[in-house]
Amino acid sequence: MAVFKVHGAVFSSPSMRVFACLYEKDLDFQFIPVNMGAGEHKSETFLSLNPFGQIPALEVGDQKLFESRAITQYIAEEYADKGTQLTCPGKAKAPFLVWKEVEAHQFDPVASKLSWELVLKPMFGQTTDPAVVEENEAKLCKVLDIYEARLAQSKYLACDCFTLADMHHLPHLNYLMGTPVKKLFDSRPHVSAWVADISSRPAWSKVIAMHKQ
Repeated sequence: MAVFKVHGAVFSSPSMRVFACLYEKDLDFQFIPVNMGAGEHKSETFLSLNPFGQIPALEVGDQKLFESRAITQYIAEEYADKGTQLTCPGKAKAPFLVWKEVEAHQFDPVASKLSWELVLKPMFGQTTDPAVVEENEAKLCKVLDIYEARLAQSKYLACDCFTLADMHHLPHLNYLMGTPVKKLFDSRPHVSAWVADISSRPAWSKVIAMHKQ
């Protein structure tokens, strides 16, 4: 089997999605750290992998891929017979495609801003902007209300099995569960149960363990 090389950073949310996918699929990979502080993601070598100069990038055989969600979709489809299914077959394929897009276009823009303000800014010695937090908490509430209604009907977002539509949420959920924003998830019982379920997956535990290495 081809060797997977993941160029990224352990605390990068997009990189974490790719790590989680590979672990769910029981696929071995080589992690190649990219020092963004030193500008390695803008180097000629890295730009040959991703011309936009963003992490992660994946090498597998003669393939060079970038954009984390495209990478996970490729892995899920190309290695469908390995590990966790991660996609929905048959009639469930349509809601799978819908909810995968919901994460990217409705959840991620809000969650990424909150993660930046509440977790990453303090980590880098910068000051959190309360107005930005307040604005995005209100937006997140609207998204989570829709999630609560959906998860009252289905164990996971796309169907009754864990898929990329759920997995893609994990990096920002991991950051936000350590902030006051956690209360917005906890106050919605179906959302809270879903967060606890997907956060306890063994593959995700392996991603978190990478932070300590």
